[in-house]
Amino acid sequence: MALGYDSMVSMPPISPLHPLTKKLLDARGITEPDAIERFLAPDYVRDGYDPFLVLHMEKAVERVLLAIAKNERITIYGDYDCDGIPGSVLLHDFFRKIKYENFFNYIPHRHHEGYGLNNEAIKKFSADNVALIITIDCGITDVEEVVLANELGIEVIITDHHLPQTVSPPAYAIINSKQEGDTYPDPMLCGAGVAFKLVQALIRRGNFPSVSTGWEKWLLDMVGLSTIADMVPLQNENRMLAYYGLKVLRKSPRPGLQALLRDAGVDQRHLTEEDVGFTIGPRINAASRMDVPLRAFELLATTDLAFAREGAKHLGGLNNSRKLEVARMTKEAKKLLHARALREVIVVGNPSWRVGVVGIVANKLAEEFDRPTFVWGKEESMYMKGSCRSDGRVNMVDLMVAVREGVFLDKGGHEFSGGFSVSPEHIHFLEDELVNAYHLIEKKETKPEAYRIDAELSLSEVNEETFRAIDLLAPFGVGNPKPHFLFPHAKILESSQFGKEKNHLKLMLGDERHSRVPAIGFFLSPEDFPKVTIEAGETIDLVATFEKSHFRGRPELRLRIVDVHP
Repeated sequence: MALGYDSMVSMPPISPLHPLTKKLLDARGITEPDAIERFLAPDYVRDGYDPFLVLHMEKAVERVLLAIAKNERITIYGDYDCDGIPGSVLLHDFFRKIKYENFFNYIPHRHHEGYGLNNEAIKKFSADNVALIITIDCGITDVEEVVLANELGIEVIITDHHLPQTVSPPAYAIINSKQEGDTYPDPMLCGAGVAFKLVQALIRRGNFPSVSTGWEKWLLDMVGLSTIADMVPLQNENRMLAYYGLKVLRKSPRPGLQALLRDAGVDQRHLTEEDVGFTIGPRINAASRMDVPLRAFELLATTDLAFAREGAKHLGGLNNSRKLEVARMTKEAKKLLHARALREVIVVGNPSWRVGVVGIVANKLAEEFDRPTFVWGKEESMYMKGSCRSDGRVNMVDLMVAVREGVFLDKGGHEFSGGFSVSPEHIHFLEDELVNAYHLIEKKETKPEAYRIDAELSLSEVNEETFRAIDLLAPFGVGNPKPHFLFPHAKILESSQFGKEKNHLKLMLGDERHSRVPAIGFFLSPEDFPKVTIEAGETIDLVATFEKSHFRGRPELRLRIVDVHP
């Protein structure tokens, strides 16, 4: 490939810092010269850890290499979201690169099979003479399923990053740095990040003439996509993976990725973490929420240009349908909640609700009603399946584990989100059980602030110099939030709504220095700020972030509205 890696994995020394950059670093506790260097200039070699530091990595690598040597049938079993799917793609690409053909990718159907390994799929693998299953972003709670695989003569390597529970599956090897006894320096990798460490280890131990030095760095597009979309902390090794992941995404030759970005109107050359989080991620996830998750995998893995164009259009259409479904279900859920007294935990659902989007609805309700929220649907399943979101004060895994045995058929997840299934006879009592459990677990006294003001600026400081000073800290995300700035006494020169449905707010702001600065807010209107008069001639205090738009190829520096005060 002509696109060399030297330019993507090395950085020039940091020049004297802009005062605003230093202020933002100080606020993040990054004050020592070495820490500043590591944060502002991530280095692929220096900031990436030896994959063999992961517990059981040596054992897993030996088993995969044995399978390759014996030409055993391998199944790559990936989760159906924007972590498991890119992780599955990178392992697929590795096997293709080493010219190993006796493998296939399997992505379970979200509605028909549910999350993680399932017994029916394992039985099919056995009939297909599969000798080894490698999971991506799932498996850590699948004790029964791994037992069945073992009984059928299939060995399982679990690569996952979700929290282990009391009993671990009897897998051949478990690669998950959250498990007891693992001392890997960064236990917060996403699922694709864990899979990438396996690939790194395989390349180091194996003898693959077709793999040139540094080839695996092309896989960083999938690692960066998942690291950002799955909202793991962008600190430690994750910061490096996200940083270089974005660089590779901007140059990635994948036809499916390029087609997806074109269909969404995103300039690949200027791709940002926000494009990943709000454009690519939702389209990848739409496949499992609204259709067949394998479609997203096929799009990212394909080398066929025509297939890529059609696949990208298909995912774009699914994403639009997903938005409409979420809006309908959210409206119905709010109607149900307004008709009853709210308790410490919200449980709401309907057998007709689409299971694939209940997590998005749960997130919206948790934010609006400020309490842990469980939302469920049923569709064609025998059981109620749902997703839950925290209010920021409660660990959702702790909450579900505290519920008495037998209520949940299945449960798991992260600190702030999770998934569950419940039998029809228990769903009517689920809220009672969760409220009881809520009083048994430890809670944070206050939830994290929605935002923190990092500095006060004038509108005349909305310029390229200031933007560059801020952008040095990118990519932003969990653990490294985008800086928020207060612009006091900003005069509204123009106020308008834009977009097909006129549901986005645009302000043109000015000050005594005659600056003209655009500020936009997606899905906002003046009515969202009832204490403020938002019209031409009024003066406001604006809280906003910086961004650079490249819409239709025209760069524009602007502010993104966060809050407005009189």
